[in-house]
Amino acid sequence: MQKLPRLITAMITPFKNDYSVDFEGAQKLALQLIEEGNEGLVISGTTGESPSLNKEEKLDLFKAIKEVVGSKAWVIAGTGSNSTLDSARFTEEAAGTGVDGVMLVTPYYNKPTQDGLYQHFKIVAESIDLPVILYNVPGRTGINLLPDTVVKLAEVPNIVALKEACGNLDQVSALKTKLPEDFYVYSGDDILTLPMLAVGCYGIISVVAHIVGKQMSAMIKAYLTGDIQKATQIHLQLYPIFKALFVVSNPIPVKKALELVGRPSGKLRLPLVEPSPAETEIIRGALKKVGALS
Repeated sequence: MQKLPRLITAMITPFKNDYSVDFEGAQKLALQLIEEGNEGLVISGTTGESPSLNKEEKLDLFKAIKEVVGSKAWVIAGTGSNSTLDSARFTEEAAGTGVDGVMLVTPYYNKPTQDGLYQHFKIVAESIDLPVILYNVPGRTGINLLPDTVVKLAEVPNIVALKEACGNLDQVSALKTKLPEDFYVYSGDDILTLPMLAVGCYGIISVVAHIVGKQMSAMIKAYLTGDIQKATQIHLQLYPIFKALFVVSNPIPVKKALELVGRPSGKLRLPLVEPSPAETEIIRGALKKVGALS
């Protein structure tokens, strides 16, 4: 298997004024992100408003992005849901669009046990031959994928990585003491990218790289080449955007940020709504601080 990229962006889904998917805008944004240092894109993840997209829209997005990206970067399809059989069927369909891998979120709302999580991910992963990234985000799903369960899942041949957004460096450290060296752990929180690299993690599946991809790439490279001072400096320079793009639920702030810098973003689909004027000013101020907006 080709080595996974270190900087991946969880891409937004642009919508037109009538709330239909702006496929042309999505293709344009994907190419811009790649030009700025992103080596991979997650399509139809949380940031892509996956709960508000239907199956046909998702499949069409996977095809559209892969068509323009080709081999320039990894295209990773968000195919997880809280139904194991539906996830397996949809993941099979997504694999047929030519994507390079899939990302599977922990099942939400029905709150399975750790054994239920293990069986869910194993069944879905075994439905395809592509690399699988697990996604743990307890703040959204209400369930935490624990380290021992990840270790068991790492034995499934095509489960190769985890996007860890538990926000707990103790849990991340426990993961790294138990997992094999060739299993990739990504930060799922931009603000924790540098601390998670410091405890042995591999990279970031990012939101802020929509705006500061070059800087995120430079920070990772500086850390990996031993220039910790430079990596720390970049982290601190980016701190305002780390905070501002999560001032309210993702992807509300990043879509407003893209609009402010003149990139494809479009509407939000309900139940998500526009940020308040005060929140917009926080986003605008952070964009100016990091040099993304004059």
